[in-house]
Amino acid sequence: MEDRNNKHEERPHDDEGDGDDGNHHQQQQQQQQHLSQQQHHQRLLDFLDGQQHDNINIKYTTVHHQETRTSEESAQVRSVPLKTGGKALLLKVPGSGNPTFSLFVMSASCQLNSKAIKKELKATKKKNGGIRFATSEELKSITNGLVPGAVPPFGKPLFTTIQDLYVDTSILENERIAFNASSLTDSVLMSVPDYIRIANPTKIFTFSK
Repeated sequence: MEDRNNKHEERPHDDEGDGDDGNHHQQQQQQQQHLSQQQHHQRLLDFLDGQQHDNINIKYTTVHHQETRTSEESAQVRSVPLKTGGKALLLKVPGSGNPTFSLFVMSASCQLNSKAIKKELKATKKKNGGIRFATSEELKSITNGLVPGAVPPFGKPLFTTIQDLYVDTSILENERIAFNASSLTDSVLMSVPDYIRIANPTKIFTFSK
């Protein structure tokens, strides 16, 4: 676990070894995928470090760990309670115009209450369909390559194509929030007040159960 305060180290990567053309091509593909994840992770850290200005001192901790696919696995490797995890869900929400994708962040110990979202945002089904999760391909397109489970709990300016960021009140019940740092093998932990200040959500309301 590493404390971060406006400074961080870049992780070097190993050069690929020699092999036949087929293996070399496969190694190049794997390397490109690894670099893409590194770039996403580094971009998030740069975003967090960029919040240091005037008298604002944002502190956060990074954790490098084995790949995790569930909130329970993430909580275990982070050594924090499940409720501390911030689960970021990309949803397509119908509105008065064309449906848009927005990010909804809630405690990892909670479940989504779509009825609460419909009521709060006055989302009607109509011809565009109801509220639904983004597909893997839609998520990849909107976040420029992220995979399910790796999306950090931030909207603009980190992700300019995400319309709005909504935070559930369950996040406010904890002192800290832990989340995947644009990677399935890296996490960030920070105080909830600092997170709210940086994330600047469109709205905070209850959409969990």
